[in-house]
Amino acid sequence: MKRKYYKTGELSKIYNLGRDSLKYYEKLGLLNPGRDTNSYRMYTIKDICNLNLIKELRSLDFSMQKIKEYLENRNVDTTREMLLEEVRFIDEKLEELSSHKESLHKRLSSINNTVEHTNFNRIELLYMPKRKVLTVNSNVTFDENVDYLIQRLNEKFDDKFYVLGNSNFGAVFDTKSVTKGVFNNYKYIFCLLDDDAKNYDFIIDEGYYVTYTYKGNYKQIRKILPMLFKFIEFNNYTILGDPLEIYKIDIYETSIEDEYVTQVQIPVKLLSDIYDL
Repeated sequence: MKRKYYKTGELSKIYNLGRDSLKYYEKLGLLNPGRDTNSYRMYTIKDICNLNLIKELRSLDFSMQKIKEYLENRNVDTTREMLLEEVRFIDEKLEELSSHKESLHKRLSSINNTVEHTNFNRIELLYMPKRKVLTVNSNVTFDENVDYLIQRLNEKFDDKFYVLGNSNFGAVFDTKSVTKGVFNNYKYIFCLLDDDAKNYDFIIDEGYYVTYTYKGNYKQIRKILPMLFKFIEFNNYTILGDPLEIYKIDIYETSIEDEYVTQVQIPVKLLSDIYDL
């Protein structure tokens, strides 16, 4: 003989639901339990069916209102439409997961390249392509909460980039402060974006940059920048803008300060470029 009714405790255990959740579904009209002689709730097979549907649709992030509308008007056509919505939802999730996986590979590759293929403690002249950036104008010192500004950047970009393994965060020095011996004042914090990014603040010019990549404490910049300025002067280069520093590996990837990797970049014009004018 088939059972016709189920008690609250049984459903709560089977579906791993609290009693309050069952009462909430009842309040919404999704469940309609009867009462026994002691006024205890008794759920029917129809309630069981509805709970199965609620569980599945909630796992796909359908709203309770959408589920209610479906349960109140359930037929072949609405079921087909609901299944199509499930397919569309899963396709969107797969696309998001694929994009997230690609991002993880890029970030892992970035860390690997930084650790395995970086020339440390060497002045280099590198040609950089144009780079799109998103910025937060800050006029802050490094001693202030740069991480807070990075979060503001993230909000500005609709939370679409990540901090872990992201070697594209950087800052622009205030040259006037640097000439006065102050090396921790920055004009703004930035994040380098993909070439096809449509939402950006400005483009860092392509061209030659005198670069230097070092590991460890950021205070080394007090010796590094003057050294780079002397190198530029010795080679008769012309400085075209404020120095940049890019945090290849920082506090987000490691709590060991000696593992920090920072690259300093100064845009320059070569002597040969001047003669070509």
